[in-house]
Amino acid sequence: MATTLITGGLVVGATGSAKMDVLIDGGTIAAVLAPGSTVLGHDLAASVDVVIDASGKYVVPGGVDAHTHMEMPFGGTFASDTFETGTTAAAWGGTTTIVDFVVQYPDQRPLEQYQVWQDKAAGNCAIDYGFHQILSDVQDDSLKAMDELIAEGVTSFKLFMAYKGVFLSDDGQILRAFQKGSENGALMMMHAENGAMIDVLVQQAVSAGNTSPYYHGLTRPWQAEEEATHRAIMIADLTGAPLYVVHVSAKQAVAQIAAARDRGLNVFGETCPQYLYLSLEEQLGAPGFEGAKWVCSTPLRSRAEGHQSHMWQSLRTNDIQMVSTDHCPFCMKDQKEMGIGDFSKIPNGIGSVEHRMDLMYQGVVSGEITLERWVEITSTTPARMFGLYGRKGVIQPGADADVVIYDPKGHTSIGLGKTHHMNMDYSAWEGFEIDGHVDTVLSRGSVIVDDGAFLGRAGHGQYVKRGLSQYLS
Repeated sequence: MATTLITGGLVVGATGSAKMDVLIDGGTIAAVLAPGSTVLGHDLAASVDVVIDASGKYVVPGGVDAHTHMEMPFGGTFASDTFETGTTAAAWGGTTTIVDFVVQYPDQRPLEQYQVWQDKAAGNCAIDYGFHQILSDVQDDSLKAMDELIAEGVTSFKLFMAYKGVFLSDDGQILRAFQKGSENGALMMMHAENGAMIDVLVQQAVSAGNTSPYYHGLTRPWQAEEEATHRAIMIADLTGAPLYVVHVSAKQAVAQIAAARDRGLNVFGETCPQYLYLSLEEQLGAPGFEGAKWVCSTPLRSRAEGHQSHMWQSLRTNDIQMVSTDHCPFCMKDQKEMGIGDFSKIPNGIGSVEHRMDLMYQGVVSGEITLERWVEITSTTPARMFGLYGRKGVIQPGADADVVIYDPKGHTSIGLGKTHHMNMDYSAWEGFEIDGHVDTVLSRGSVIVDDGAFLGRAGHGQYVKRGLSQYLS
């Protein structure tokens, strides 16, 4: 197995930064050393197979995107990224591990669907991957499957309070699943929107002829998100199960999470880049049908109401613990266009897996977060939250050698024909400029991106069997 020395860089972790050298032996980190260290009196750089000069650059743990939907069936179509194209794009952007969602519809069995997703991903991923399990119809066999899936390394389960007839579970079903999670230690994840309210508002809007993408946002108001978030917290409080609220977009929902945490509950939340940068007015309100590019759920919120600035604040105060993408890409042609004349038929999703690390680094440049917090919310906390820490999310001896060399003096222009490797015919981030650049990416010691070239391959990525959450108090 080859040995590699990354030298001259600033190693950045969640708790601090220091100029250190990183020694990699095969697929793992062997040592983190003072610059210029010798081994038995010999120059270390002269005794390894490969030396990577990271002078003037940051050396950070590979990103962990804990919320992706590759090849997801939705609204009569499928997410446009396969496991191969999506994980390749992720690698370009410095993400070296994803946790994708196994989809179970009401007429399907969770364990059988888990095998379907394993078959989809096996031999096709450019980076390592794990799975969450969606539970859409909680019955006795679903509860039994939760125990069996934990043994397979699937230790988190997602339920929905929206999408009637597709994913929605009633409060009684959610209660039963949370009771099981309290017993077996699973982390319970929630799509928190009041689906019944939303369905009525959508029907009223379409009946009134209000069919443009802008109304997707208006018919999924923040009140529907806050109410559902509060209801999920109450079920978690009753059962003792830990709760993780996905894609939090409204400042009122953040307030519910913060209040629960202040009471000592194991309640956590993620947000996504779109809720930090994009808005109802600017994106969903774009002329004609253009707003369809940014239709996702929860929806983009009003900038005038201050949701975006509050999301940044919540990341600083740890009211929100991490940033994932909810990567669920659809092309405009033949996919988003299904909703022309009826916004409710637009497939919900934005493609961001390639850009999360860059977009969040721009928050460092603009002073929204610190350099260490950047690493914490994109890598370390996701690894801890989902039972990967020690192997992922950290640069320390024994960890997988998933390492990104990031150049703060570099520049990244996002957009189609620039930095875009996702299987989409548009970019939701067209025109964004980043004051930094992913130079080199290593996955388990192998260089998979370097100097503007992809050196990885489908099949390099391995399934990662996750433990229970390491973030619970």
